[in-house]
Amino acid sequence: MQLSYWEQTTFFENIDVVVVGSGIVGLTTAIELKTKSPKLKVVVLERGSLPSGASTKNAGFACFGSVSELTNDLEQLGLDNLLNLVEMRWKGLQRLRQRIGDKALGFKAFGGYELFLKNDEFEKYADKISFFNQHLKSIIGTDNIFNISNDKIKTFGFQGVNQLIFNKAEGQIHTGQMMKSLLRIANEKGVDIINGITVKEIHEEKQQVIIETMNNWRLSTKKVVVAVNGFAQRLFPELKVTPARNQVLITKPIKDLPFQGTFHYDSGYYYFRNIGNRILFGGGRNLALEAETTDEFGNTKLIQGELSKILAEIILPNTDYEIDQWWSGILGTGNTKEPIVKMYSDRIGIAVRLGGMGIAIGSLIGEQAAEMILKVE
Repeated sequence: MQLSYWEQTTFFENIDVVVVGSGIVGLTTAIELKTKSPKLKVVVLERGSLPSGASTKNAGFACFGSVSELTNDLEQLGLDNLLNLVEMRWKGLQRLRQRIGDKALGFKAFGGYELFLKNDEFEKYADKISFFNQHLKSIIGTDNIFNISNDKIKTFGFQGVNQLIFNKAEGQIHTGQMMKSLLRIANEKGVDIINGITVKEIHEEKQQVIIETMNNWRLSTKKVVVAVNGFAQRLFPELKVTPARNQVLITKPIKDLPFQGTFHYDSGYYYFRNIGNRILFGGGRNLALEAETTDEFGNTKLIQGELSKILAEIILPNTDYEIDQWWSGILGTGNTKEPIVKMYSDRIGIAVRLGGMGIAIGSLIGEQAAEMILKVE
């Protein structure tokens, strides 16, 4: 499809910064650019009708890591790097809440829980509770963040769960309301958001960046920020960003649902929460890591079967319910959970690899990306 004169001159001329991707990072980057430099012409290109990837498809966890996840990350990152990462997640959550407001965000401070079915599995992590309480106090600003909460197991109606660890600093949000609010703020700032454009190639020519699209359009801009997370390797195959598909279900409303909050199981590979009196439940990619290392959306019988089994036997035993809907989202992971925020070349910046913590870390990464690209002359 060809561009008309009107389209070319109105939307695609004299662009200062193109942001590729309209998820949390992309929109936050654009908002920060217009906040710091209102005269900039900032254009966001998005391949989908809505933000593609994970920003509108995630579970809505306002979390920074369960005890088992933090323990596993500690072994890989070391204490200083882990604490820095948790601080980024926590600060990112506060930035998100400040920018949007808790009411518009649908924020609920119900706390979070980690389930353990086997006592020996629990014992691997139990002695880390006081360790993380001590080291995270200065970051989160509260004592005794994690506590054993086994008295809730019977109340919640879980079957086969022997131990619960409660995280009082965790919450939940409404993902759709979050993204709608970010889109509104970006529009109010004067950001142009153009959907239905898939970027095929990005390269520099002289003092500009050329963007080639699947529509056979050739656009030019002074600078680019790539914020496509799980799809980053499509543009830059050498980047150490691995796509990871997560499959998700939601039930129809359940009468007298006995719990509220966010819940983690099996080192975060499974996760569920209430949305009102519905249950959202997702994960299980560890059942087929190779197959789920993909940036193609879809659901599989293997993971659908396992999620359905856990839902019936552990989460909602002896409860009447119906599954209402299935979907999937694409994360950006890697050999470390530390994000990539760097200049790929003189005029192309990258802000990707959120490690499944986009809600927590995305706002901070977007701010960092905006500051980074503004330094480019």
